[in-house]
Amino acid sequence: MKISEIRAMSAEEIETKLTELKKEFFNLRFQHGVGQLENTAILPGIRRDIARLKTVSREMNLNT
Repeated sequence: MKISEIRAMSAEEIETKLTELKKEFFNLRFQHGVGQLENTAILPGIRRDIARLKTVSREMNLNT
């Protein structure tokens, strides 16, 4: 997910997407721990997307 896409979202959309990604990250991390996850390269990407969403959300809160 690109930063420009995130900046185009509203605050509610960002929170919704953040919740979805956190749930997905938890499930993938659980699968990785059990040994069922084949593509482990997904984990850092989701973690970065969560960080991007949090950063933009924080910027929006500071600007208002």
